[in-house]
Amino acid sequence: MRVLVTGAAGFIGYHVCERLLARGDTVIGVDNLDTSGDVTLKATRLSRLKAAPNFGFHRMDIRDAKSCRELFEGARPERVVHLAARVGVRAPTSEATDYAETNITGFLQVLELSRQTGVGHLVFASSSSVYGAGTPLPFSEQAAADRPLNVYAVTKRADEMMAHVFSHQYGLPVTGLRLFTVYGPWGRPDMAPMLFLRLMLEGRPIVLHAEGMMRRDFTYVDDVVEALVRVLDKPPAGPPPYRVLNVGRGTSVAMARFVDLLEERLRMKAWVELRPAQPGELEVTCADVTALERETGFRPSIPLEQGLARLVAWYRGREG
Repeated sequence: MRVLVTGAAGFIGYHVCERLLARGDTVIGVDNLDTSGDVTLKATRLSRLKAAPNFGFHRMDIRDAKSCRELFEGARPERVVHLAARVGVRAPTSEATDYAETNITGFLQVLELSRQTGVGHLVFASSSSVYGAGTPLPFSEQAAADRPLNVYAVTKRADEMMAHVFSHQYGLPVTGLRLFTVYGPWGRPDMAPMLFLRLMLEGRPIVLHAEGMMRRDFTYVDDVVEALVRVLDKPPAGPPPYRVLNVGRGTSVAMARFVDLLEERLRMKAWVELRPAQPGELEVTCADVTALERETGFRPSIPLEQGLARLVAWYRGREG
């Protein structure tokens, strides 16, 4: 198939592209290579993808209407994986406009062009942060998700609702994936797994908010890619042809325990600073993946211990 992947130089985008290329798909990668993340890491991921003959890359911003239209009309993708976004639950409200322009206006453009060019299935990344305050555990897709705690969550919930409209009105097959704390090789340097790993090896302090008692559903990137590709290959039947699915391990781990596991794999002690909880963050995340397993026959299974061992091995190999 011809698959358009936005955010191709990002953490998850890179792994998705690799998987699609390996199975023989033609991948059209899109990324604006913005400076909000590690630019060197993005460039390295991209250079590895460019080595594949069935990969083409377009440096562009999804907010650029003219460039987006030209790309969709020229490439005519059969499937679209939309991962481009401004990310981060700790984004200040002062940056709300930029988040809205990228995550909402940009996605609206992708929806409209997917409709106009007859895309067979659009899969986009949502987030576990949409569940917000007061959601019963484990998080189910049937929960209201109407009390967000941060701007990022608002934009992702808006994306889900816009996608439903396009699916309902135009029959566009769309799936939103609510991803739960994805980690692994080539990961985001600002997220706890990569950040804590680097700080420990540099002998610098790790900050644990909520006294280390926050709990997260850590999901290894290979499990996320497996789920995404299976979903991509199986558009929702409908009506309307729309669904939202959790992608997580279904197991919640305290951040203090996460540090313990990292210490075991690095064979060194962490320098930990305990601080109060920050506003805008959920105390606990835990996915109910019943729907994902029902739809695809797959549920994420790589335990945190194994995933961290792989991450540490990759990091040490890359640094060495």
